[in-house]
Amino acid sequence: MKAQIILASASPRRRELLDQIGIAYEVWPVDINESPKVNEAPVDYVRRIAAEKSEVCHRLSAHRGLPVLGADTAVILNGRIMGKPKDKVDALAMLHRLSGQTHQVMSAVSLRGRTHGEALSVTEVTFREISEQEMLAYWATTEPADKAGCYAIQGLGSVFVQAIEGSFSGVVGLPLFETAELLLQQGIQILHE
Repeated sequence: MKAQIILASASPRRRELLDQIGIAYEVWPVDINESPKVNEAPVDYVRRIAAEKSEVCHRLSAHRGLPVLGADTAVILNGRIMGKPKDKVDALAMLHRLSGQTHQVMSAVSLRGRTHGEALSVTEVTFREISEQEMLAYWATTEPADKAGCYAIQGLGSVFVQAIEGSFSGVVGLPLFETAELLLQQGIQILHE
């Protein structure tokens, strides 16, 4: 199938989600500085990173003539961004903070083509209490090592999730409702004959 968009991300989870809704894409990951700015609010951060990814990739791939999709996802607890764990100690500290708490997952999407559209998904995720033994066993699986907030809701991390209010796909890394709306604005339909 001929590519309909360019995905400005190397994330296998975003590829799986686009596959799920039948969108053909080319992968063009871009290397940008993803450090938060001083006093930058989490919502501003995820929107900025998604927009920068789509902007840089759009410039680099302009000769392809395809819309470019950039996205960013952040796990937020008590107003602070929880990135990917640096090591085991950092991972266990993150899981301790998330245990028995409700946090937010913000996923921003930026699509550049004939027009530029942006969308934001905010999901509330509540974790049950997690024992020290479970935290150690989860870290040993290697699943949380490269995940924002130190867990994968689509994987083993799902056993910690007591409740979710919002977009499951947004927590995975690409909110499909919002993405489909942006694609439609570019003339790309998900469901058609």
